Amino acid sequence: MTDSSRSVRIDRVSTGQYVVTNARGGTLPVGGDDFTPVELLLAAIGTCTSIDTDTVTSRRAEPTRFTVTVSGDKVSDKEDGNRMTNLSVTFDVQFPDGPAGDEARTLLPRTVKLSHDRLCTVSRTVELGTEVTTTIA
Repeated sequence: MTDSSRSVRIDRVSTGQYVVTNARGGTLPVGGDDFTPVELLLAAIGTCTSIDTDTVTSRRAEPTRFTVTVSGDKVSDKEDGNRMTNLSVTFDVQFPDGPAGDEARTLLPRTVKLSHDRLCTVSRTVELGTEVTTTIA
């Protein structure tokens, strides 16, 4: 695997339930009462841009609230198949009063835009589109 290569392994636990494992040993349950694949897509979009934004703004001031909501509509289309539309990422972030909080508030819109336009690999991939190939080993 190259430095730019990324992968996860998905193991079946039972019908409709899986565990995703990354190269560092982190695990995430999927299916059943846990996350659905669509929820994971939404989470990936939101956490990607959250991390970019939090990294920059929290250098100035620790947020007093940092909540990101990601939503969209799941549609079934006879021509294009199932997919998500109207994806939206909403930041609800507050910083303390004072010069450090003011600086963080000033950076917030620019940092969110930079993440959306350039930095967030997940949302950039979704917006630009990329081919997905499937094989059977």
